[in-house]
Amino acid sequence: MNHHAVQRRLALLGLVTLASGPALAQVLSSPLGAPSAAPPGAPPAAGAAPHGVPQGQGAGVHSPQSPIPPLPVRDDVVAWSLLTDVRTEVRGKRIAPVYPADVRALHQRQLKLHGFMLPLDPGENQRHFLLTSVPLSCAFCTPGGPESMVEVRAKSPVKYRDGAVVVEGRFHVLDNDPYGLYYRLSEAVASR
Repeated sequence: MNHHAVQRRLALLGLVTLASGPALAQVLSSPLGAPSAAPPGAPPAAGAAPHGVPQGQGAGVHSPQSPIPPLPVRDDVVAWSLLTDVRTEVRGKRIAPVYPADVRALHQRQLKLHGFMLPLDPGENQRHFLLTSVPLSCAFCTPGGPESMVEVRAKSPVKYRDGAVVVEGRFHVLDNDPYGLYYRLSEAVASR
């Protein structure tokens, strides 16, 4: 394979931009509302994390070169714009999520989520995986911050696919997860 063919393949995977082509803007995978965080340069709100404290990476970026289409808007699933509207604060020696009331209200409810599978176990059928707001554009990269992922523990295996999946289960808002996760869906099943 010659150098130009390799460059074209890498560009298709979203890993490089071809020098001869125009730079493409990256877009968010799911429609996002305005975050509750203050704009850059603005003083932090009362109780907000001080400047310099990581605030997460939001919903992540859907590569414009991705062969996987972005998530369509659906009224029957929890919107990623809601789940990613989280700020952080320093508690002792750790950075902790601070959830708005509408996110807290989701705790222990039976909910439906729509996203992309990031398998945590080998095989085609998954019982433990991450559901993300955008598809992976690199096998070694996370698609966004912890607010853009939900750990899924499935009651019955969910078949892996590159495109979006819908799962339904009991939703948990996590305050002190040892792995830094913000959300979990337990007893999940594949849905439509």
